[in-house]
Amino acid sequence: MVERRQQDLEPAGEQPDDAAEEARWSYRTDRIVRATAKLSAWAMMRRLPQLVRRTLKLAWRVDRRATVVLLAGQLVSGVLAAVALWATAGAIGAMIAPAGGPVTDRLGGTAWPVTVLAVAAAGRALLGTVSVAIAERLSPRIARESELELLAVSVAAELEAYDHVGYAERWDAADRGADSSQELLGVAQEIIASVVTLAAAAGVLAALHPVLVPFLVLASIPQGVVAARSARVRYLMAIESMDDRRLLAMLRYCLCHDDNADQIRSDTMAGFLTAKYRKAGNRLDAATDRAARRAARISLLGSLATGLATVLVWGALVALLATGHVSVAAAGTAVFALRTAGSGLQGIVGGGTRLYRLGLYLRDFDDFVAEAGGHAMRRGAAEPAAPRRVEARKVSYTYPGADRPTLDGLDLEIRQGEIVALIGENGSGKSTLLRLLSGLTLPTGGVVTWDDVPTQEMDPHALWKRVALVPQQFSRWPLTLGENIHLGHVDPAGGQELVERAAVLAGADEVAATLRSRYNTLLARAFWGGEWLSGGQFQRVAVARAFHRSLRAPGLLVLDEPTSDLDPRAEHRIFHNLRTLAAGRATILVTHNLDNAVLADRIVVMRGGRIAEDGTFAELASGKGLFRELLDLKHDRDRRLPGQRR
Repeated sequence: MVERRQQDLEPAGEQPDDAAEEARWSYRTDRIVRATAKLSAWAMMRRLPQLVRRTLKLAWRVDRRATVVLLAGQLVSGVLAAVALWATAGAIGAMIAPAGGPVTDRLGGTAWPVTVLAVAAAGRALLGTVSVAIAERLSPRIARESELELLAVSVAAELEAYDHVGYAERWDAADRGADSSQELLGVAQEIIASVVTLAAAAGVLAALHPVLVPFLVLASIPQGVVAARSARVRYLMAIESMDDRRLLAMLRYCLCHDDNADQIRSDTMAGFLTAKYRKAGNRLDAATDRAARRAARISLLGSLATGLATVLVWGALVALLATGHVSVAAAGTAVFALRTAGSGLQGIVGGGTRLYRLGLYLRDFDDFVAEAGGHAMRRGAAEPAAPRRVEARKVSYTYPGADRPTLDGLDLEIRQGEIVALIGENGSGKSTLLRLLSGLTLPTGGVVTWDDVPTQEMDPHALWKRVALVPQQFSRWPLTLGENIHLGHVDPAGGQELVERAAVLAGADEVAATLRSRYNTLLARAFWGGEWLSGGQFQRVAVARAFHRSLRAPGLLVLDEPTSDLDPRAEHRIFHNLRTLAAGRATILVTHNLDNAVLADRIVVMRGGRIAEDGTFAELASGKGLFRELLDLKHDRDRRLPGQRR
């Protein structure tokens, strides 16, 4: 049965074309790759203080008192570590005191050092528990602060920022940085604890004999080098294989998500996409194997170097003991101090490597915040009323990176109470013009005005409150039906009545009638008790949403293919009510169904980013321009199509 299912997934003849271009993310983290390639123990140590300082600043911003307690606890823990080592020396000295008295006397001499040692150990354990608890409590808050900062700069950026190549992908990388900030405090706390432990052990060793400290440093060098190089190998592999990992995630979504489930079956694509999945997985496995082999070689050489350094350290300690430079008790204490220092070094190297890697993600975060800040909206403060006239004067718009303008020297005027149908073939610039007239994007040439006030001089949020938009790709918010209509803009008095009025105008009241809790029904099937709507039902909700905004604050009403998913009855209802609603508003209707354009007072035909025709339906239909050509194609009933039956 398993074999049969595997064969069903991968039928013959459905293998990927080796000559076909592979999917590659447009955002490549070349800077991260270069930075990681330069990762060394010294570079890591130089970067650590900056990262720890940044982490503590974030923690200070979230909770100052908890941050102070955390730092104070680490300092006290270091003092207790030093006290424990000195107590160890006292206990060893008492145990190996010259013979001459009973053993019980010598054991009695260890009571006080052992008591101090036990108290110090208990105190360090308690402080460690408190520190971990504080870090776990603050870490999610730090991540949330980073997320809020990312959200703030994102929504404050001009919409045209998303037209820059890689902007959305850089946002994804910044989001990863914001998410990784949750790990910062825990790792920083581990490093601080390790540094304090190492400092305490080094202080004790220096007091026992200064020559032991350089040997301690010597023993730490191989560990740092090995950790840094191993981290570089693994991280470079992770970054360089990012394309394949993202491709695998995308293919899993395509194969299993309900958005594609019907087409995966009807088009029998499972085998084809699964083969692509295996191909990408094999590349990822090969990269993992190469990295594992390199890391193993580095670890082997590092282990040999660490072993040699350890032999030198212990040899130095034995030489000091043999020559009488340290006592037996001091040598025993040095053994414990060296083990404690080694533990601290391992914590610093391990935590430092992880913190350095997190720092690379944070740099992505910082870079995006700076980039988004460069796109921040810097407009005026004028608050528009319902415009009597919306104009585009010599307007041009060129998308970032494009070599020619999408709109080129366009002039258009739309008056209050007028419905203007915008007609044009695909790529003629209609959607771009809608963004400019709505103030969502500023022109790169010319000016868009509302009652002679340029959109760049207006408060954008005040302007958008006067814009009611039905885009082709409208949002299906995981909110209730009522919230999907009012979008949080609801007045305490009469708010529900306005929602229901907008729904009636758009036919969404019929949708509400089919739902369990009418306007209070959650439209999110992924959540408990939520329901989902068909495409046509949700389009009625989207139209009701625009009607609601226009009823609350009349201004510019923009409908881009608002009835593409609707049946004739629902479409007729919306267009019938649109004529009534258009009074007191400037209305733009974009449609490819030219019969609907008869509703408009004027028809504007676009071609190549310019206005090719402007007139009434009767004028353009009787002319010889593009509109007449498109109309003839739509109404051509006599032309024989290939294979058409009589």
